[in-house]
Order: sequence, then C-alpha cells, then structure tokens
Amino acid sequence: MLLPYHTAERHEAGCDEAGRGCLAGPVFAAAVILPPGYANPELNDSKKLDETTRNDLRQQIEADALAWAVASYSVAEIDRHNIFQASYRAMHRALDALTTRPDFLLIDGKFFIDYPGIDHLCVIKGDGKYQSIAAAGILAKTHRDEHMLGLHQDYPQFSWHTNRGYPTRAHRAAIETHGATVHHRRSFTLLAGGKQYALFP
Repeated sequence: MLLPYHTAERHEAGCDEAGRGCLAGPVFAAAVILPPGYANPELNDSKKLDETTRNDLRQQIEADALAWAVASYSVAEIDRHNIFQASYRAMHRALDALTTRPDFLLIDGKFFIDYPGIDHLCVIKGDGKYQSIAAAGILAKTHRDEHMLGLHQDYPQFSWHTNRGYPTRAHRAAIETHGATVHHRRSFTLLAGGKQYALFP
C-alpha cells in the first residue's frame, strides 16, 4: 500500500497532472486532500491501472476525499507559456479551487512553481509512493480522458477516443492527412537527430 502521508496531523494535498506529452488537448491537473487514516490498497500510479479501475477509483476518491479539485490549462495557454509552465499553473488552479486549504503540498515530479503561503515537496514518481498524489493522478487522468472523448465526437479522424491526444503513429499520420485542428498544440516540437523540429510549421 502507498504511504498515507509525509507528515501526520496536517492537511496534505497531493498534486499531479495528465496530458503533458500530448499533441492535442489541454493539460489537466488535480489536487486531493485525503481524510486522516485513509487507506485504499487499490490506489496506484494511474498509468499502471486499467481504464475500468481508474474510473472506479475516481468515484471512490471524489466521494471519500476531504477536498478535491481538477483544473486545466488550454491549448492556447500551453502555446503561450510552454507545457511545463502550463502543468504547474494548472496545479495552482486546482489548489485555488480546493474547499479546504492544505498545510503542505506533495508534488509529483522533480519541479514545481512555489504556491503562495504553502510549502511543498517534489517527489519523483510520487504517484507510486503517496496515496494523495496517486489519487490526484487518477482524477487528472480520468477527467482529461473524458474531455478528449468529447473532442473525439467532433474530430473522429484523429482517434482521440483511443490515443487521448498522445503522439501515436496513427495520430501523427492523421495530422499529415487532415491537417491540425484548433485543439493541436502549435508549440509542440519533435526531437530527431539531436535537433528540434516544429511539428506544425
């Protein structure tokens, strides 16, 4: 079972994002404060869970959490600020939306932009170590997947119902055939031969 907290007797919010490496769609982030003594042995890194389990856990997390919030940063905002800034700013939006103010933040990954007035700890692969980060990752992932399913209805040629906007070979081929949409990130670049190339010149 993942760790229930970093330090006992305080409201710790786990934060994680989904969609950083995608060609299309917003980046989503979530913040979750779990109640004291919470224990759910099924919580884990969302990438290690199948879709049915993730969706079931989403319902449990949203029902059980002391507070939770999901936020996003749009494609236009990603292109304006870059995906790394957008990921952290989306986390800030989720934290802003919490109904309970946390005392401490557990952030998945190596980096973060300081959130005013609250200390934080960055945890590499934190979604496989702390329950609150895993819960945030599951909410960010499932809410983003739901959003991409909605976009798929208008743009079925890109198969966003299966690739969720990630750069699969079929997705890239569809862009070459049909062109980019307003939901594609113009700032996305590909690394090849040690050089960066714009995907959407």
